Parts: sequence; structure tokens; C-alpha cells
Amino acid sequence: MRFSEIPYVHLEYKEVSEKLSSLIDNFKNSTNVNEVIDNYNRVYKYVDYIKTMFALSYIRNSLDTTDEYYEKELAHGYKIQPKLESMFQEMIKSTLESPFRKELEEKWGSLLFINEEIELKTLSPKVIEELQEENKLVLEYSKLTASAKIEFDGKTLNLSQISAYLENKNRNIRKNALTAMANWYIENKEKLDRIFNELVKLRTTIAKKLGYENFVELGYYRNKRNCYDSKMVAEFRKGVLEHIVPVVTKFKEMQAKRIGVGNIKIYDTSFKYLDGNPKPIGTEKEMLNHAKDMYEKLDPLTGKFFNMMLDNELIDVTTRHGKRVGGYCYTLTHYKMPFIFANLNGTAADVDVLTHEAGHAFASFMSKDIVPTVLQNYTFDIAEIHSMAMEFLTWDYMDGFFGKDTEKYYEMHLESALAFLPQGVMVDEFQHGIYENPTMSIEERNSYWLELEGKYKPWVDLDNFSFYSEGRAWQTQMHIYRIPFYYIDYCLAQVVALYFWSEKQEDHNKAWERYKKLVSFSGTKTFLELLEEVGLPNPFIPENLKIIADSVTKWLEK
Repeated sequence: MRFSEIPYVHLEYKEVSEKLSSLIDNFKNSTNVNEVIDNYNRVYKYVDYIKTMFALSYIRNSLDTTDEYYEKELAHGYKIQPKLESMFQEMIKSTLESPFRKELEEKWGSLLFINEEIELKTLSPKVIEELQEENKLVLEYSKLTASAKIEFDGKTLNLSQISAYLENKNRNIRKNALTAMANWYIENKEKLDRIFNELVKLRTTIAKKLGYENFVELGYYRNKRNCYDSKMVAEFRKGVLEHIVPVVTKFKEMQAKRIGVGNIKIYDTSFKYLDGNPKPIGTEKEMLNHAKDMYEKLDPLTGKFFNMMLDNELIDVTTRHGKRVGGYCYTLTHYKMPFIFANLNGTAADVDVLTHEAGHAFASFMSKDIVPTVLQNYTFDIAEIHSMAMEFLTWDYMDGFFGKDTEKYYEMHLESALAFLPQGVMVDEFQHGIYENPTMSIEERNSYWLELEGKYKPWVDLDNFSFYSEGRAWQTQMHIYRIPFYYIDYCLAQVVALYFWSEKQEDHNKAWERYKKLVSFSGTKTFLELLEEVGLPNPFIPENLKIIADSVTKWLEK
């Protein structure tokens, strides 16, 4: 079924809750293990349908935030979703207390029950109003950033389009583009501050109502941290500071020499080569055609998957006004189809996002027949391995995107992957500081960000640049507003993805088969269990960070 043909159905809470309640009652009244399994699957089949309707409203609103119908539907979904999730807690409790739990664990594994115990810790009927308000604020932030209209170079640009100018060979153009972008954020800083102030206050209130000291512990539970805690994450950040930051600092010194500047100014960060960054060749259509060819050659499974995506209109990567910024992959579970959303802007990042989101979508495609469908729900840290590793495992086909600049792309991609780690852990530490000290003033918050930038990104010269020198750059990080504590998942997964890159240098087929094995487990293993199962190093061990940093450095120097 093509995406445009998928019917959207408005969900009325009364009707949906009554049907869901009836299905849950049937599950609770099951008299034998076979009935339990059948009724459990019936419940989740209906839940998948509900989630798919929510997903459709989200995607269609993302594609055009000016569409009033889907804006209202998304807001409606955000309003009833917490009530349905609260109601669904009865299903979770019944599963955990089932007299047939032992048999179910033998059939489905224990992780399903561990995750459901975590789920119970994130919600209560007494916080529904706050959750509704949180969803409303997140939607407001998304709509605000999607509405950006920036006059530059004789054009009206959105945030995605103007960011392409930060790679321009002319330093003045880069500086002026960043000025124009910064001015948009400055013009909207009161709205951005108000939204975030209210989000911090709301999330703190929710956490305290649920019995937590602050939002940090609740934030970890929301992200289903089922095999590591904040202490282990803090040690990971230390490992990045010790083993990764010095290497990235060295790379940035090399970059400064390459582009002929004394030191890297804030507007030089994205500019890598004096004769210009590598850019994808061809039109958007030609890029998708090459991606089709690439995935058909990579593996019969990826060929089948990508053709299904193209045939069913499940990829939208065209940048346009009113379209939400960023990129994502969202699964329409009821139809067993993933959807890729992105904003191409003519930079090398276009190829990164195509392979990245295709990694998510391929994992979804490979999991689509797993029953019960709740076992398809892997955690974010695992999901980001799927995507980030795919970026590297498709390297053999990059010449079709970059031609003569393919080697430059390899170098830039690899440097950027390592350089992301300090940025990612900085975002993570910032969020810990914010939610551990929720009464921070706006000025204190911005000063804290500047302090962390000096710690994790010592190579950047802010050049007294408006907005950035005020410590407001965190407001450009969508996840800080929308999904707190997600960024560490990117960091952990990036380290694992770099191990895939390292293995690929020696044996592509071995790396690819290991990747397919990893994907095949879907949501049946924790992050650390999965690494052990497929034979990948643990990123929480500092020495493993040093090994990957040394490997990247050796390859780049060669």
C-alpha cells in the first residue's frame, strides 16, 4: 500500500478506551497459557493500530506543519495518548502478575517483563495533565522551528536550507549565514526560553509526583535504560574526555591548516577543505536511484527492502517551507512499513541521512513479522547502532554519490563520527546538570553550556559571536526539547558503529554478516547483552574508546 493511500482514522477516546478495556479484560480472564498468548496478541494488534494512527498524524504533520487538519489531529493524539497509556498500565500489571508468567518468559524471554516493569515506573493517572501539557509544548517547539523563514542570498530559507551555507568556500558567506541563522534564534529566544522553562518545570513536577528526587531517574526509565545507569554514563563521558577529545582536538588543528585559518571559528566548524567540502552529485532523484542500486548490490534483503520503500512512497527527503526540520524513521506497525523523513540540502550530510535512516528502516523491515510485536521494540541505543553502522557498511558504494571526491568524503565522515562523541556527551552532561538543578536561571543555564563547551570542545573559537557566545547553542539541539537523555544513545551507538567500520576495513563480508545478526535480535536483548551476543566491545570500558580512537587516527594518518 502506498503511503498516500493509507487511511487515517480519527480516534475518539471513549470508543478506543472501551475497546481496549474489553481486550484487556479478555486477557486478564484467560484460563490457560494458550489463551493468554492469543489474547495478549489481540491486545497488541489493537495497540499497534492506535500507534499507527498516531504515527500517521505525526508524519503528515511533519511533512506540512501548515496543514491545520493534521496539526489538530496531532494535538488531539498528544492529548489522549497519556490517558490511554495510563489505562494500559492495567495490561502491564496483569502481564507481570500472570499465573502463567514462567511459561511466558520461557517463550518470549525475560526482557519483555523487565521492560514492562520499567514502563510501570514512568506513568501514573496523577500525572496525565502534566504529560498532556508536556506534549503540547513539544509540539509548539517543533512548529516554531519548522516555521523559520530566513532571508539570505536573495532567498527565503528554512533552518535546514541555510545550514548548507555553513560549508561555503567563502568565509564571509559562512559567517553571514551563521549570523542570519543566529538572528532567527535570537528573535525567538524568549519563546525558546519560555518553552524550555516550562518543560523543565513540568518534567520535574512529573518526576516528583511519581516519587523521584528529580527528572534524571525518570528520564532514564523513559528511555528504557535496562542495563546501565547514570554512574556508568558518567564514566563513559570521562572516557570520551580522556581518550576522544585530545584526538578530535588534533583533527581540528589539521582542519585549520587545511582551510588556511589560524584557528577554527564557530563559522568554520563545518568547512573541511579549502577547495570545498565533498557534495553529492546528481539530482535528488538520481541520488535515490543510486541508493536503490547500492542496496540491491549490498544484499538481496536490502534490495528487497529499499524497493519496497520506493514503491510505497515511504521516503520523503525534499526540503520545503512548512516541513519540520530534522530527520527520522517512524514505523507504521499496523502496516509493517517504516517511513523515512529527511531534509536534503545539497551537502554530504544528505548521504549520511539517507544511509542512517535506511539503517533504522531496514531493522524495522527485518523485525516486522516478530510476534508479539512488543518484541520489535528495541531500545534507542540499539536502534542507533542499526543506523550509524549502516552509514559505514555502505562505504563501498559512495563513489556513486561523490565521484572524484569519495576519498574526501571518507575522511570527513570518519572525522565527523569521532568528533560527534564530545558533542554528544556534552549534551548529555548538560541535561543532567539542568534536571539535577531545575531552578537554574536562564543565565546560569547558558553559562553552564559555555563551561561544557570549553571542556569538551576546546578547539572552537566563539569569536564573540552573537547567540553562540551567550551560551545559547543548546537551543539548536532538538532532542533537548523533545526527548531528554536520548543523545547518549547516539554516542554509545557511534562507538559500536566505529567498530563495524574497523572490522569492515579487514573483511566487509564478516562485518556485514555480524550486522545482520545484530539486527535479527530486534528487541529481545539489552544493549550490553546484544554486544556480547554478536561479539562487539563494550563502550563503557575506557580502553575500548582508546582502541577505536587509535584505529581511526591510524587510518586517517595513512
